[in-house]
Amino acid sequence: GRAFPVFSRKTTVASSLAEVHVECHFVDDAAVSSADFDGLRTLAQAIRATAQLVDAPPNEMNVDALVEEACAVAQYLHLPDPLVIRGDELRERGFGGIYNVGKAALQPPAFVCLSYKPERAGKSFALVGKGIMFDTGGLSIKGKEAMPGWKCDMAGAATVLHSFATLVASGFTENLHVLLCLAENAVSPVANKPDDIITLLSGKTVEINNTDAEGRLVLADGVFYAKSVLKADTIIDIATLTTAQCNATGRHHAAIMSNSEEWERKARAAGLSSGDLCHPMQFVPDLHMPDYASAVADMKNSQMGAMMAAPSELAGLFIAAQIDFGEEGTNWLHVDMGTLAMAEDRATAYGVPLLTSLLGEYTEAPILAGKV
Repeated sequence: GRAFPVFSRKTTVASSLAEVHVECHFVDDAAVSSADFDGLRTLAQAIRATAQLVDAPPNEMNVDALVEEACAVAQYLHLPDPLVIRGDELRERGFGGIYNVGKAALQPPAFVCLSYKPERAGKSFALVGKGIMFDTGGLSIKGKEAMPGWKCDMAGAATVLHSFATLVASGFTENLHVLLCLAENAVSPVANKPDDIITLLSGKTVEINNTDAEGRLVLADGVFYAKSVLKADTIIDIATLTTAQCNATGRHHAAIMSNSEEWERKARAAGLSSGDLCHPMQFVPDLHMPDYASAVADMKNSQMGAMMAAPSELAGLFIAAQIDFGEEGTNWLHVDMGTLAMAEDRATAYGVPLLTSLLGEYTEAPILAGKV
């Protein structure tokens, strides 16, 4: 009867759900197994917990609070304490994306990693979430009409955290990691400036030409860590990355990109099964990456001024570039839910059903993957 954690309100999700005895049947009168029912209940709790995090005001839901939430999830799942790297330690350890995006804020940025490693696991998955606790746009400021609502820019981190919790609680059989890239994109004398050059964890140098293109910088560190340190076979990142996503795939479908046709098909099927719809974008690094060319660094962080640019595709490719586009055998899937995390000023928890359905086949609750 334990409730899912929700930052400082760790017992607010109705644990009474666990005490309700219901016998469920499909239309063909086949009974739902107890594992399936538990999986669905856990998923419902995760959706509610995710929405609570995203709906919380940014003066409460800050970096400290989401680190606290991650620690509470680890305790809930009986896992070791998460790896937490914060502030100047990020800079010292090379996390140049997360550090430089968050260095201007009152609360220092953080990288958080939870790992679940069951016996006899043969595969390794990593879920990477963008956690921009509030996005002012930095010195490339959004302005008074565009800025309200950007508390939702941490929805990717909330989504992967509680998707991870759902999968682990449902008996995930493979290695599973969740990586939270947490920062507030604030304005101060030490904030990133256009024309600054920073170095990411991958070692690539980036010329900043738009401080409001910060999500790709924090995710760049996360996916590289997933590949180089965790040795994940499959890396899935999810983020409110671009408002241009709506132009690419509309307001009902997230935009996805992958270096694997198999994982692209799996994501589309998971979207249809879960109701979290998604649609593929082009994956053509050879044609699009030249738009990031810089005269003074390995790449720029935005394609400003490119008349025929594809902003959402380019944002995804920036992330993939940090892992060499998966050319060494890493499967990579990117989910841009830029305009799907909120609807009528409330969080949707988009992504939790999608990721749970996508990886549900590796749990003891096949209903999570749409298999009964």
